[in-house]
Amino acid sequence: MRRVIKIYDTTLRDGTQGEGVSFSMEDKVRLTTKLDALGIHYIEGGWPGSNPKDLRFFRRMQDVGLKQAKLAAFSMTRRAGGAAENDDNMRALIDAGAPVATIVGKSWDFHVTGALGTTLHENVDMIRDTIAFLRPKVEEVMFDAEHFFDGFKKNRDYALGTIRAAADAGAHWLVLCDTNGGTLPFELVEIIREVRQHVRTPLGIHVHNDAECAVANSLAAVREGADQVQGTMNGFGERCGNANLVSVIPGLVLKMGLECIPEANLRELRDVSRFASELANRKSWSSQPYVGDSAFAHKGGMHVSAVVKHPETYEHIDPEAVGNHRRVLVSELSGKSNVLWKAREYGIDLDRDTPDSRRILDQLKALEDQGFQFEGAEASFELLMERALGRHKPYFELDAFRVIVEEQNAGGAPVAEATVRVRVKGMLEHTAAAGNGPVNALDHALRKALEEFYPNLREMRLLDYKVRILDESAGTAAKTRVLITSGDGEDTWGTVGVAENIIEASWQALVDSIEYKLRRDDRGR
Repeated sequence: MRRVIKIYDTTLRDGTQGEGVSFSMEDKVRLTTKLDALGIHYIEGGWPGSNPKDLRFFRRMQDVGLKQAKLAAFSMTRRAGGAAENDDNMRALIDAGAPVATIVGKSWDFHVTGALGTTLHENVDMIRDTIAFLRPKVEEVMFDAEHFFDGFKKNRDYALGTIRAAADAGAHWLVLCDTNGGTLPFELVEIIREVRQHVRTPLGIHVHNDAECAVANSLAAVREGADQVQGTMNGFGERCGNANLVSVIPGLVLKMGLECIPEANLRELRDVSRFASELANRKSWSSQPYVGDSAFAHKGGMHVSAVVKHPETYEHIDPEAVGNHRRVLVSELSGKSNVLWKAREYGIDLDRDTPDSRRILDQLKALEDQGFQFEGAEASFELLMERALGRHKPYFELDAFRVIVEEQNAGGAPVAEATVRVRVKGMLEHTAAAGNGPVNALDHALRKALEEFYPNLREMRLLDYKVRILDESAGTAAKTRVLITSGDGEDTWGTVGVAENIIEASWQALVDSIEYKLRRDDRGR
């Protein structure tokens, strides 16, 4: 029988302990259904005894059918000196109605006496009593041995005694926790090997990333016999975060050949990762392994030339296996292969040895020498290729623009006003508009001139605006690079402008953004 590794997701509890991460109750419901569809085995919904929102979530989930996952409710052991049947946390856990109860207990003697403030003997009784009380009331009971690896290093016999007590009381899983996240892989392997000589209950692993070893430790634990891995989407969690399941899962399936979530579901991994980031209001990590925008991005011309022939020369897996895709960047490091790749991507047919490809490459390098950057502005690069090939179709021509910023009184905000004169389809349009800044006013005035001729521009929005000073030593006279991200509800695209005048740089990026939208819509018809 093939070994199956169970994935336990704790994004909704442990993940929310990360700085800046928060989910509403409905966010938690939506993410739970997404994780269930991915094929996650256990989803920890929260700690029903700690706050009303988590208790409401578990009650709400009683009306939501899960296809694959089991919902887990988290709690601590009974309080010192009390009885499990009279403990408020135990009552809240039972009221939550989750099929799985996950109990955290101390396994480091220092924490028992220094943090919990009880005796070592009483702590073991708390573990044993809590597990025994819950065992007949839920489908599965898991014991999270908090600080297990640090505890083992300091007092081996006591740490082992805590998990033996949980096993003897009927725990279905013993989850070994590296709570401070400082254990290195070789230490973890040695400790797990010894643990397996003392307990027969299935093992799980729960590690934090404070030494940048959480994913490596999780995979090493599986290799040593752990059949459950706990972690979070995108590694969300307290301090440096938890084990990142977005890296753990493909590591188990694609690298170690183990059964985990269905392999076909791996293609949804990037989408689920980004969904979790959106709900947490966190920007997706571009360099995140497997699913990040840069995970399969190639910049050096030699690399691109090799990838075109054999992708495995610079890619450790097929990006489509995890729902990602290959990207080729263009920069001063580019060779013809980069240009040809981007041309094909934009539907432009170029031959490797034509003067056209060399002309585009030379122009690209000349512009980047001036400060242009096309890695985040691929719409501007597409227009650059069109212009270099003589295929560019201008949708309007600038006659003049002027921007005024006026401080009207000491207490009020400055007022910006822009005037634009452009020729559109043979007609001169002269418009003015106000804005909350000079660039915003310029954007409004330009749209005002164009929307009568191109109504589809009303769909377009400026989503992000970034300014970079290219030569800090020049002070206020420095050359400026402006990157603009725009979108229309269906797609997003980036454009760039560079000039010593920030308004001129912004104008260049605005014009490229509008021309790209109009060109793309025309091409789609």
